[in-house]
Amino acid sequence: MAKKKDKRMTERVARTSGDLLADQVDRLKAFFPECVGEGKVDFEKLKATLGEIVDGSPERYSFTWAGKRGAIRLLQVPSRATLVPCGEDSVDFEETRNVFIEWENLEVLKLLYRGYAGRVKMIYIDPPYNTGNDFIYSDDYADPLGRYLELTEQADEAGNLLTSNPETSGRYHSAWLSMMYPRLFVARQLLTEDGVICVSIDDHEVENLKLLLNEVFGEENFVAQVTVVNNPKGRVLKEHFAVCHDFVLVYSRSALSEELGIDKSEEEIAEQYPYKENGRRYRELELRNTHRQFNRKTRKNLWYPLYVDASDGSVSLERADALEEVWPLWDDGLEGCWTWSRHKVARESPSLLGRLVGGKWKVFRKAFAENVAGVVVRKKLKTVWTERQFHTEVGQAEFDELIPGRIFEAPKPVGLVKQLVELCTDKNEDALIMDFFAGSAVTGHASLSLSREDGGCRRFVLVQLPEPTAEASNARSQGFGTISDIGKERIRRVIKKLESEKTRLGFEENDERTEDLGFRVLKLTESNYRNWSGVEEKDEDALLERMEEFTDPLLPGWKPERVIWEVAIKKGFSLTSRIEKLADVDGNTVYLVTDPDREQCFHICLDDKLEEATVRTLGLDKEDMFVCRDVALTDELAANLALQCRLRTI
Repeated sequence: MAKKKDKRMTERVARTSGDLLADQVDRLKAFFPECVGEGKVDFEKLKATLGEIVDGSPERYSFTWAGKRGAIRLLQVPSRATLVPCGEDSVDFEETRNVFIEWENLEVLKLLYRGYAGRVKMIYIDPPYNTGNDFIYSDDYADPLGRYLELTEQADEAGNLLTSNPETSGRYHSAWLSMMYPRLFVARQLLTEDGVICVSIDDHEVENLKLLLNEVFGEENFVAQVTVVNNPKGRVLKEHFAVCHDFVLVYSRSALSEELGIDKSEEEIAEQYPYKENGRRYRELELRNTHRQFNRKTRKNLWYPLYVDASDGSVSLERADALEEVWPLWDDGLEGCWTWSRHKVARESPSLLGRLVGGKWKVFRKAFAENVAGVVVRKKLKTVWTERQFHTEVGQAEFDELIPGRIFEAPKPVGLVKQLVELCTDKNEDALIMDFFAGSAVTGHASLSLSREDGGCRRFVLVQLPEPTAEASNARSQGFGTISDIGKERIRRVIKKLESEKTRLGFEENDERTEDLGFRVLKLTESNYRNWSGVEEKDEDALLERMEEFTDPLLPGWKPERVIWEVAIKKGFSLTSRIEKLADVDGNTVYLVTDPDREQCFHICLDDKLEEATVRTLGLDKEDMFVCRDVALTDELAANLALQCRLRTI
């Protein structure tokens, strides 16, 4: 007689995205185990552990808005959706590592959580500005996917979404913040420890967005607020002032170990570093601190004399009769201070030199273009960007050249996003870039173009809602039914343009690396699993009938490829995973799913009955994961498989 199937030895495949709340509690428990019991946090004990004196008065600083609790609840609802591949919309589907996902971004971000947490180096988003125009957000915490599916069908005859946020609304700012909060929260989890997020925004919400980013990322991880002059003439229709700028807020996930910057050109290096020493270029920077607020009174430990040998310019801390005594004095006599301590001067005195300037001795330090490892020092950017490449009219011209007919208004300039990508990523690393408000896909354009120029290996994940284009618009007349259609076509045309250009500027002649000139398209859809909806109270027959339906949890009409993708995504596999039907397996149809990014794989069989011959052919061991339907297993085979490998059932 077969043994009863031991449920403790098998594990069900996840049917939802990762539980962000549970993961956060687990992280807290790792640091403060005494403050977590039965999966719940004892906040009073946590406060006491941290030495916090509880202040019960209402006069404490906090940032909140109407609907914040609802936004947090929405964040905590796992996604039941899945993604399906669209090969016909893709370019080089099997080989590419670039991804374009079509549908609602919060649901997508939740689905990506298991597979992409801690892997994204840079995020750029240009979210809908809160100007009273339409944008989609949901207050349905029980079924957010269903709510979004409903909202995307709510359009008037002109194709305009009916979900709006007018400035006269009492929740004008709150609705926008509630839309942004859960998306930014998940985005932070996806970033690497040294990852950076850049968010474009205008005057309407820049203050609130900064407070929101402070809350999500921590105000200590604020990097910069960049002012981008995008319209030098100004928008004359604006009241009182002609606005000529917007902003980019830059935050890091955690404290950055290295400064952000962009590579200097050979011309810039030659111009800025005119001197050479042992083949290394350098420039001379005055050792005296050039900020007058740092002086003898404010930096007493940096006020001391140095001694220069007039014969060779060498610098020392030691006094001698033949040496010139030099103090950090300004030309007007202000007693300043040095930028280096005595200890650093003693350690690095060979890189100092003294020189007569206008009859007075001054001390300079040699600032080399390359560090000791031969890496060129990157250029630190200013916080006001005025160059023409950042102007809106340039972004429009770039887009119209690819797709004529003015089908998309005011896309961000490629140069803006390229500079941000270059600032936050290194061309030599396998950097993953994400944009979950992709719009016209300028981030994909920028990533492909920059990697072509500098030989980088960047790849992107873009997410865009299939928001309908207006019925009478130029876009609709050219066959673009949605904004996501425009974004996909833009990437296709960028790829064709790059393929037509023979010169690969950033690659050496014999470089074995290949450019990734492709992208996978996936679309969000409802799960392949049945969703338990309950029955009328006390209706036993209906309950038994419903339970009978769940003998097989897959919905009628399910397709193998879609189920395999859902299993892979909810097991944390990358969207660049490959699915291969094994040809040399007896008895059943078996697929091998491989994630080259994370170097993991699993076998899956979706047949109604699993044959023992199949198991023998596969030769599974304890490190292998095997997925099959629960109905396909006998009790004995399930018990044996659970001992042989990591068995997961559907």
